[in-house]
Amino acid sequence: TTRSGQDSAATDPASPYGAALSWPERVVDSGDGAAPATGHRAGRKAGAVVVLVAGDLVLYVERGGRTILSFTDDTDLLTAAGKALADAVHSGALGAMSVERADGEAVRSSPLRDALTAAGFRATPRGLRLRG
Repeated sequence: TTRSGQDSAATDPASPYGAALSWPERVVDSGDGAAPATGHRAGRKAGAVVVLVAGDLVLYVERGGRTILSFTDDTDLLTAAGKALADAVHSGALGAMSVERADGEAVRSSPLRDALTAAGFRATPRGLRLRG
């Protein structure tokens, strides 16, 4: 089955995250054996965007679109969320995006890279970009 994602402002009153539901923790493994770092955190912040797929939080895009947090490793969910982001850029709901980091690492070496490139994002020296 094909899943579709829905994007909305992180501050949208209809979004349950940060209001009725706590934001899920996204623990990022530093890869060096040190304690995992949490780094960036999702929150009801102006300019941030959440992407839900089948009601589940899949992506949190920080204001400006340079940093994304993912809340699943499921490639089908990530692909649907990437398409929802691309649709929002193409429709004008979001401006052009230049993603540099995902889950604490360079987006080009992140598992999210495949989902974003499948949605039309293109490689740049700093990350992945999509224009409307």
